[in-house]
Amino acid sequence: MNYNRRQFIIFLCCLLGVVMATVSHQVFSRNNITSEPPSNVVENPIETPINEPVAAAPSGLFAPVKGDVRIVVISDLNSQYGSTSYEPEVKEAIALTPQWKPDLVLCGGDMIAGQKRSLTQQQIQAMWSAFDANISKPLRQAKIPFGFTIGNHDGSGAISQGKLIFKSERDLASTYWNQPQNNPGLNFVDRGNFPFYYSFIQKDIYYLVWDASTHIISSEQLAWVEKNLASPVAQNAKLRLVIGHLPLYPVAVGRNDGGNFLSNAEKLQALLERYQVHTYISGHHHAYYPGKKDNLELLHAGALGGGPRKLLNSNLSPRKTITVVDINLTSQSTTYTTYDMKTKQVIDIKTLPQSIGKVWRRDLK
Repeated sequence: MNYNRRQFIIFLCCLLGVVMATVSHQVFSRNNITSEPPSNVVENPIETPINEPVAAAPSGLFAPVKGDVRIVVISDLNSQYGSTSYEPEVKEAIALTPQWKPDLVLCGGDMIAGQKRSLTQQQIQAMWSAFDANISKPLRQAKIPFGFTIGNHDGSGAISQGKLIFKSERDLASTYWNQPQNNPGLNFVDRGNFPFYYSFIQKDIYYLVWDASTHIISSEQLAWVEKNLASPVAQNAKLRLVIGHLPLYPVAVGRNDGGNFLSNAEKLQALLERYQVHTYISGHHHAYYPGKKDNLELLHAGALGGGPRKLLNSNLSPRKTITVVDINLTSQSTTYTTYDMKTKQVIDIKTLPQSIGKVWRRDLK
């Protein structure tokens, strides 16, 4: 009897142990399940900063970060006298331009290949038609405003015995640019003498274009320049730029003789500095050089068309270039990204001469 009772007690203890173990396992399992995060919880996505800098360039090219305003600068697009065709670098540059996402394209002149007395009216009109088809129309279609200065091959202002030598070319240039369908898309301030000298404003920057198609800027035009630069619209702008075909000072081989740069350069520079002009942009020398003299920056735009030239004080080979200018309006500073249109590589400013005559490389002065 005692033996059976002992067996019964042992049996109850074992049964109680099994029950307790089962209950403990269920409680432990339930706690583990509730401690795991729900499988359908989605983490918050990372937000992109609203004012994150944007870099833009054609595919495969170095992409500079855009400033408050971006300008693409081109110059000297023409080929031989009378030509109605453009070299491959010109066509490619125009095709690529929208991918830099510029607010404006500026041209330093020589859009066609005139300045030859034997050229007929029909030939000159054909050149402007070719310019329209290859340069102006594609930019209009891309809705990119086009600012420009008249070059000596577009409508030279050269005078002999008190008369314009190339008056017919200037008349045809004026006819082309004043046709409504050829509107360059600029916000004009003063277009009374357009396309030879005029002013416009885009995105808080004031642009003055003077007629530097010859080395002499007339006293009449200089009076207009001073009046416009002194105006409230110019002085209230966040930055002022001036554009002309001939540079103030020579920078290229074969263009350092009289007639290929502006006369009275020191006085002209003083005029621009008096009204806080930031940069003077020019062409004609067919050689890229980012310079500075005193308080005035000097952007010498390289050629895209025929005949690129060597810089003075340099052994570098001539090259065709296009320059992207990014402007910071707060600091009133500019950043240049200049591409060799043959290699598509960015030109290192430190490979250029430290100075050329009176002009210093802009990173040194």
